[in-house]
Amino acid sequence: MLNLVILLTMSQCIQTHTDSDSAHILHRLYALQQQFLHISPDSMEQVATQLDLPVSQVISVVDFYSFFSHQPVGRYHILFSNCTSCGYRVGDENLLQVLCQHLNVISGKTRADGLVSIGETSCIGMCDHGPSLLLNGIPVTALDSYKIEQLAQLITTQTPLADWLADWSVVHDKIYRRDLLLNEHLAPGIGLQAALACSADEALAIIMQSGLRGRGGAGFSTGKKWQFCQQAIGDTHYVVCNADEGEPGTFKDRLLLRHHADEMLEGMTICAFIIGAEKGFIYLRGEYRYLLPHLQMALIRQREQGLLGNQLQGKAFNFDIEIVIGAGAYICGEESALIESLEGKPGIPRVRPPFPVTHGYLDQPTVVNNVETFIAAAHIMAKGITWFNAIGTPQSTGSKILSVSGDCQSPGIYEYPLGVSVQQVLDDCGAVNTQAVQVGGPSGTLIGTADFNRRLCFEEISTGGSFLIFNQQHSLLEINRNFSNFFMHESCGFCTPCRVGTKLLKNSLDTIASGKISQHDIDEITELSLLIKQRSHCGLGHTAANHILDVLRYFPAIFEPHEKSNAFVSSFDLDVALNDARELSLRDDTAVS
Repeated sequence: MLNLVILLTMSQCIQTHTDSDSAHILHRLYALQQQFLHISPDSMEQVATQLDLPVSQVISVVDFYSFFSHQPVGRYHILFSNCTSCGYRVGDENLLQVLCQHLNVISGKTRADGLVSIGETSCIGMCDHGPSLLLNGIPVTALDSYKIEQLAQLITTQTPLADWLADWSVVHDKIYRRDLLLNEHLAPGIGLQAALACSADEALAIIMQSGLRGRGGAGFSTGKKWQFCQQAIGDTHYVVCNADEGEPGTFKDRLLLRHHADEMLEGMTICAFIIGAEKGFIYLRGEYRYLLPHLQMALIRQREQGLLGNQLQGKAFNFDIEIVIGAGAYICGEESALIESLEGKPGIPRVRPPFPVTHGYLDQPTVVNNVETFIAAAHIMAKGITWFNAIGTPQSTGSKILSVSGDCQSPGIYEYPLGVSVQQVLDDCGAVNTQAVQVGGPSGTLIGTADFNRRLCFEEISTGGSFLIFNQQHSLLEINRNFSNFFMHESCGFCTPCRVGTKLLKNSLDTIASGKISQHDIDEITELSLLIKQRSHCGLGHTAANHILDVLRYFPAIFEPHEKSNAFVSSFDLDVALNDARELSLRDDTAVS
């Protein structure tokens, strides 16, 4: 478990050194936000001068990231998660509004005395803990009306956080099933030693022959990605760990970063050896800032053990890692947007090609993989190809770690061989009367009971890890309204199909929820969904309408018009259109990245 107040104190001590020495704009702006509770025009000019940047760039960064503010937030700054699993609605009760009433606050505004502000944010990765919020960046979980009343009282009396938050900020990591990666920890350095006993090409061959595919969902071959980067021409090469796990319903990285950080760092170092990199980055999502001290201590430990730094294992191989912390932007989970953010800019996805493996960070060859992928690589190097290939399917070797939440008895972490059926997961977590499962989060696939025998693997249902369960009491229309609001909020605004289209989708679902729906409305929302999917700039837009298209196909009664026509979607052959759109999206997602 995590005592987050203690961790926050440790984090502040470590960060005093780390962030003050770092020239990264996100760290400078975060420090100003913490000190003054907002970022003023004078502060932005100061940062621009210090970093020799245009003031316009600093302003654009402040505007882009949701954890930065032009106007002061409260000394007690509360952000409720609005995820379907860790959100603030419990039955008919709206916990956010209850707290606003207790504290006489308007949601989204700071109280006149500057004491408190209350708002909402996208999923904070506490889906296995029920309704949750961030209080000055620290998670508070398992909320109910009684706890909300206590919270209001403590804030009203201005009780110092250190005097009470320790009892409120304990986060348990609940693991219900372990397999290849979670069964045991690697001995420090064993994977790296195995890699350094080979040539870079021999180590690469092991990763390629293992069949390891990226665990972020698209499933591109990890070995091929590393090979393309190794062969790319550049002045230097980089390794980036994508720890910006922001898909609603996904929280496995919270566990992995806390308990398997050494293996993640070792996987990054193995990758660096193979591609010839000397510098690496961990891009940590802002919602997981409280995990910073664990990661910093892991870096210190690895350096002390000779697993990071210069002349590693007596070889002419130097490699070290820096942590950069995001500031609230789901889109930065897309690798090119993440790289833009690393470079100190708004996280707007790049036009591809070129791909990061040839033109990534600072326009140099860069590998970007997620936390689970690097951990798997370290285990493969330590234990071998046969060990990894012993489970899974021929096209999907190894295991997958799932974040299971929603309507089940035992929400938490489950690791399975790839190829496990949806029904097996439902049985294991104690889900009953299930009407639908959202696999891979809002951007993934919504399936009903007829498909519960399908398998979780790259050749059937691919997932980055989110497994959201909805029983018969849940309104799938309300779930879809939540998802559409999420995508509207998280669109970076770069392209018109996504920026405008996601707002129109939200408005359309709101209209349907009001009881006003005709066949024309259904045709319009179908056409709009396909347009967004096919014409958007990046993966967010390509997947933003998936949940609506899946409802139209598998749960048509939700959008049943009041005056029925002979054909449910008169203007489209929906199956053909969906297959075309999914194929287009798949080609983009599985391209070399």
